[in-house]
Amino acid sequence: MRGSFSFKMIRRFRWMSFLLGILTLASVLALSWQSPATAGTARHYTELEFPPLGELQIPDYERYELPNGLVVYLMEDHELPLVTGSATFRTGERLVPNSQTGLGDIMGDAMRLGGTETYSAEELNLALEQRAASVETSVDVDSGAASFNTLTEDLEDVFALFADVVQQPAFAPDRIEFLKNQYRGSIDRRNDNPDDIASREFRKLVYGRESPYARTYEYSTLNNVSRDDITEFYNASVRPDQTILAISGDIDPEQMKMLISEAFGNWQAPADAPSLPTAPTADQAQTGIFLVDQPQLSQSYVQIGHIGGQRSAEDYPAMSVMNEVLNGFGGRLFNEVRSRQGLAYVVYAFWAARYDYDGIFIGGGQTRSDATVPFIQSVKEEIDRIRQVPVSTEELARAKDSVLNSFVFNFQSPEQTLSRLVRYEYYDYPQDFVFQFREAVANTTSEMVLEAAQTHLKPEDLVVLVVGNATEIQPPLTTLSPDQQVTQVDITIPSPEA
Repeated sequence: MRGSFSFKMIRRFRWMSFLLGILTLASVLALSWQSPATAGTARHYTELEFPPLGELQIPDYERYELPNGLVVYLMEDHELPLVTGSATFRTGERLVPNSQTGLGDIMGDAMRLGGTETYSAEELNLALEQRAASVETSVDVDSGAASFNTLTEDLEDVFALFADVVQQPAFAPDRIEFLKNQYRGSIDRRNDNPDDIASREFRKLVYGRESPYARTYEYSTLNNVSRDDITEFYNASVRPDQTILAISGDIDPEQMKMLISEAFGNWQAPADAPSLPTAPTADQAQTGIFLVDQPQLSQSYVQIGHIGGQRSAEDYPAMSVMNEVLNGFGGRLFNEVRSRQGLAYVVYAFWAARYDYDGIFIGGGQTRSDATVPFIQSVKEEIDRIRQVPVSTEELARAKDSVLNSFVFNFQSPEQTLSRLVRYEYYDYPQDFVFQFREAVANTTSEMVLEAAQTHLKPEDLVVLVVGNATEIQPPLTTLSPDQQVTQVDITIPSPEA
């Protein structure tokens, strides 16, 4: 057995090395080949001409459903002897009680880490390592997922392991405790990075500290999570009628359908499975100026914004164009705040819409302590200006080109394309949403950008958060608005005993 195993691993690595070598050689030849006719004086970037991007096309795929409600997507791609797959579950950390914040995250990690009813954690790890394959699981704010990657020759074995992880996780108690200790360690370290502090506390200010879209797990909430709670949340979340299975790569569709039927055809949700609550809405909690005083810092981390909207908004394409007008090397913020005024190391502002709950409009960046107030004022001026002054013809053309040209990077591989199709089904968006969006961007006018900005950007609702050295911020933050007081934000970590 040992000799057979070694030979198989050597053969696999040789094959993968051969593929990598071919791809590397092709890249080197492509980069190093120069035709004598192209040599000459370098031209200015404005003189360069590029052919238009090819038409975006969705590769052929098949969608069908099993009698138990499982939705399946299949997409062939025989370029490499690899297969990838994912299962998306209708769940999310946002659906757990505040007193048990972290329950969803732990469940998502423990599905894989704790082994299955068939394989212990060590046996599962070994089985995957022997095949140079992977199976991963997780739960995000608004969804859950399991995924696998394997060589085609090992598809049957790895897919069986994947199905076992999805349907029969063991939730080993020792692995659950291991995860909880890891989470406790992350609580200990969560104030180490000022950028992380700014992002975390800004969301709490906008959404509210108890909002499922901003809350953080604490020692107390982790202590409230038991193995029984995890299995109950799993039974409510991971079931065939709430799962979308997507597989792409070097597959034979008919063979894959047989494997899916064998592995998932008899899967049924427990008769007494609990139901999940409806997804919570997102509302703005407060406005004002806030400070996290960090005396050790020599620069300020600034975030400015308010509640945003959803991608289903009719003017989402216009807001996407507005984002490009504000950002990037040719954007207003870079040109004005960073280049002309020299006030920022990093500066940005964008409308970050979500699929099924309101996102945020967020701006800000990093600046030296004594430039904090001028930086905030300049960013707010640019936010106000895009609500007042129509974008120029040049700005509009650059922004639209940027949005449209970036589309190709979302469809570089069948896995990316299939992931997007699954996402649209998960959030109940039309399957041709990407084409509708692209057409709307192409038809966006300067007037449409102005109207959308006036609709969604609300200076009176802005939250301004600064993480920095209060004594070095001169002039002080109070000069931003004499009518508003600066509120100190307490980021003290509650003790484990509390």
